[in-house]
Amino acid sequence: MKTIYFLAGFFLAIQSQAQQQSGRVVYEFTRQMQLRVAAAPGGAEHTPPPPRAHVIKLEVLFGNNQLLRRPLEDNTLNDFAGNENGIQIRAFGMGDDDITWCNFMEGRKVEQKEFATKLYLVTDSIRKLHWKLSGESRNILGYTCQQATTSRVSKRSMISMENGVMTRKEIPDTSQVSVWFTTAIPVPAGPDYEGQLPGLILQIDINNNTIFRAIEISAKADLAAIKEPKKGKKLTAEEFNKEREKTMAEMQRDGGGKRVMHIGN
Repeated sequence: MKTIYFLAGFFLAIQSQAQQQSGRVVYEFTRQMQLRVAAAPGGAEHTPPPPRAHVIKLEVLFGNNQLLRRPLEDNTLNDFAGNENGIQIRAFGMGDDDITWCNFMEGRKVEQKEFATKLYLVTDSIRKLHWKLSGESRNILGYTCQQATTSRVSKRSMISMENGVMTRKEIPDTSQVSVWFTTAIPVPAGPDYEGQLPGLILQIDINNNTIFRAIEISAKADLAAIKEPKKGKKLTAEEFNKEREKTMAEMQRDGGGKRVMHIGN
């Protein structure tokens, strides 16, 4: 298994005028979510019925060494079924106004994020991970794709409830990521992990429960739409994470006395 590192300059060097440099891809995004909650004092642990998979469609436009990613349809999740124990569980994912823009030449990313009815403008750099080629290949939508894998170390929120008291803490979390990319379109675009591989990403599998899958590819793209978003409260990625944590803590206390949990990004 070969270890590979990719730099922005390498992306540009391998690009050929004969190959596709711009286009539009539609992805289907599927995420499975599970939750276990302790019931009232003295009761057995309550497990809500498994929710249906959260499925939405995303559009990725790329061209001129830039990328624009946005949802294509309403992605609001319904409340989980099962409120027998006075527990109301809500989930949310991307907001309808969420937009991600990247400039591969500059290694810069700007995200317009909708969170708790507010709009934010989050700036960050394109962060590089350590990828390995597996040597495996497969055909996706007529394109020969190579597999690359990595591990992503981060933190996630764990919410628990004991005796009617809700606690929330950050715990270490390692995600196992597998992506399939094609060098037939030598642009480092995709539904996630953009700017990291020498070709368009057509499929991503994260821990076998979060999957991005390309379902449509076109060489035509509205290049005028690929521009940096400007709406929202301007924050760095670190500042946004802190504000989000504060807002989520407040949201856990709403619901008029009900125990409410919100799950999502």
